[in-house]
Amino acid sequence: MNDIHMGNNSQISLWSKFSCLGLIPFILALDQLTKLLIVDSMHRNQSVDVIGSFFRLTYIHNPGAAFGLSLGGPEIHTIVSLIALGVLVYLFWTLPVETKLLRFAVTMVLGGAIGNIVDRVRLGEVVDFFDFGIGNQWRWPIFNVADSFVTVGIIILAIGYSRQKEPQTEQPIDSNFIDEKKNIES
Repeated sequence: MNDIHMGNNSQISLWSKFSCLGLIPFILALDQLTKLLIVDSMHRNQSVDVIGSFFRLTYIHNPGAAFGLSLGGPEIHTIVSLIALGVLVYLFWTLPVETKLLRFAVTMVLGGAIGNIVDRVRLGEVVDFFDFGIGNQWRWPIFNVADSFVTVGIIILAIGYSRQKEPQTEQPIDSNFIDEKKNIES
């Protein structure tokens, strides 16, 4: 009877640890579906005002890294993305089960990273289309759904890690304190 109970705890623990990974297919599907809609309904470099010039849909292909940063050719970007994906998997694997918010945040980053890696492998670059800014001079770099999940996930990770309490360590007993306590009690 004890073995069965331990097995259930193990299964529950595994479920707790990996249940949020079910979010990844949703993120990937949402990302790829929105990119497909943009590619099928717009021409490259076309902009459509949604909320005046503040929010536009602007279809571009981004050969660079996040926010248009360039690290070299497409192969370098793909390799760096795959290494980052490996680091994220390791981070997820090593996070304690009870850190649900951090696990959720890493899952968001993983889902977004996979969405952009799919583009890099398929196209050699990433489809971007969300375009925010004021006028034509002050614009945020154009991004996509995957980038949004990565960014929000990183923000949650930063907040989560900054709010974690450091583990309490036992302070060594000061022998002078013990001697003084004995003197007082005598």
